[in-house]
Order: sequence, then C-alpha cells, then structure tokens
Amino acid sequence: MMNSKTNKKQLIIFLIVAYGVTYLMGLLMWYGNTKQLDLSAFANTQMMYPAAGVMLAYLLTRRDDLNLPKWFYRVFILITVLMLISTIMTVFQPEKILETAGGNISFWLMAMQIFMMGGSILCWIFLLAAGKKRRAAYGLKWQNWKTSLLCIVLFLILYFLRVGISFTASGQLEIFTSILTSPDTWIYIASMPISFLLAFVAFFGEEYGWRYYLQPILQKRFGLRYGVLILGVVWGLWHLPVDLFFYTSPEQGLIMLISQIITCVTYGIFFGYVYMRTNNIWTVVIIHFLNNNLIPVISGTYSADVIQNQAVSWSQIPWALVLNGLLFGLFLFARPFRKKNDDICSFSVSER
Repeated sequence: MMNSKTNKKQLIIFLIVAYGVTYLMGLLMWYGNTKQLDLSAFANTQMMYPAAGVMLAYLLTRRDDLNLPKWFYRVFILITVLMLISTIMTVFQPEKILETAGGNISFWLMAMQIFMMGGSILCWIFLLAAGKKRRAAYGLKWQNWKTSLLCIVLFLILYFLRVGISFTASGQLEIFTSILTSPDTWIYIASMPISFLLAFVAFFGEEYGWRYYLQPILQKRFGLRYGVLILGVVWGLWHLPVDLFFYTSPEQGLIMLISQIITCVTYGIFFGYVYMRTNNIWTVVIIHFLNNNLIPVISGTYSADVIQNQAVSWSQIPWALVLNGLLFGLFLFARPFRKKNDDICSFSVSER
C-alpha cells in the first residue's frame, strides 16, 4: 500500500495535468475563438490529458516499481506532448496549409492525425511488450471477456433505444429507419474496428484517468454511489473549454455545460457500473469510442464535423435528464453499487 503522502502527490500531479492543462488550453481556445480559428484540434488532444496525468504521477512517484509499464507510459506522454504542441500551433500558425489531392488542409491538423495514428500503433506495440504481469499490475489487462462483451452489447442496445425514442418523439422515425438501412451506415460501422486501432489513445486517455484512477479514489472517500456521482460532475466540468468554444458558441455555453454534466453523470454511472463489473478498463474505452463515433452515424452525415457548433436550447435539458436518467442513471441501483465500500480495493489503484 502506498502511503497517504505519496497518494496525495499523485493526485496533485494528476489534477495539474488533467485539469490544469485543460483549462490553460481553454484560455488559448478563447483567444482562437476571438480570431474565428478552427479549434477542432483541441478536443482530441484534451482527451489525452487524464491518462497522461496518471502516467506522469506514477513515473515520478513509483520509479522503483519493476511492474510499472514505463515505456508504454513514456510513449503515451510523448504523443500527448506532440499533439499539445501541434494544437497550440494551429492557433499561432493557422496559415500553414498543405495542398493535397483532396484539397487544402492545415499542416498542424495533418501532423496531429499522424501523431494520433502512429502513436496508437506504437502504444499497442509497447503495451504488448510490457507483458501480462505489468499490464495486470496497472489495470491494462483485458479480462472477464464474456461479461465485457455483454456490457458492450448492453450499451449498444441502450444507445440505439435512446436514439430511437428521440427520433420517434420528434416525429422523425422514418429518418432513423432510413439511416439504419443505409449502406453508408454499415460501411461506416464496418470501418470502426480499424478506426479504433488507429485512434484508441484518445479514448483510453479519458478512461484510464477517470475510471481507472479517479473513480476508485472518490468511491473510497465518498462511497460507491456518491463517488461515481461526484466523478460525473468532475468529468462534466472538465469539458468546459470545449463546451464553450467547440461544441457550441460561448453564448450557448451554459446550456451545453449543463447538458454535458447531465450526460457525464448518467453515462458516468453506467461506465462506472461496467468498470466495477468487469474490472476491465478496455471495456469502458470501447464503449466510449462507440458512443463518440456513432454520433456521425445517427446524424446521417457520417462526418465528425457534426459535433461542432451545435445548436442547443433549454428545452432539451429536461428531456436529456429524463431519458439519460432512465436508460443509464438507474444503473446506480445495480448490484455492484450495493456492495460494501471495502470491496473497492479489488480495483483501487491506491491498494497496489
């Protein structure tokens, strides 16, 4: 067991990276917004910070631990730094453009895509090279595959049920049906496993920080249920910069932030439930990937651009609260949350 002083130091390092860097970059997003620049680079890079914070904390406080997957951590942090630099340069050198056969593209956005894909491949290599013992010691092992698969299928059922209810309530069921029967939908879905392999670092970046590291800490402090609820709020507030300057405009930022917190609290309950049932971080990483990458499908655009500059209204808030609460929030009363608080030690980072 690590002593409390070391645990506190780890938590401080994590918060500095996960929250401090995020909010500092938020100031840069504000500046870029005043210049009407493309801020799409910020969202993907921000997803990397939570895991990078955990990894940096462990590298600095557990140098002598032979089970620490040091090279996997180092490569991930290096990718995060490269993406961070590229993101900054999209603001200070937005005029640097590459001419390609498909049209003009920002040099820095292209560099970020290379870092993301190349970095994902390198991370897979170093993750496998770390060996089973190191992966198991730091929550990186794939396990409980049957339960994990069932949880992924359960999420997909709930996800499409929510979408179907939303389309039906708005009188657009035929649109939803046409999307599901479109060949473009199934071509897009068929390509998702490759997309995951080449971009998993972003989704792993969030979940390794929130679910693997912070969830057990908050649950030990506040209990199984309150801990996961607090994490949902923390996770939601972490989105503030992208809520204000990417997902929508600053004028609608408050609505988006409240909607984001509702989503993060209810999804956080379900994600927490899945992690507690499977003790498998990869299950939650895959679910997070599916959630984000199915948005272009249900929008019918098949483009990630749909998540930018959204129009939101206060009338959407009660509907989101009820629907997400019923489909995902009710898992707060599932069996894993009824266990004794001491049972957290089976997946708590502080007990290793």
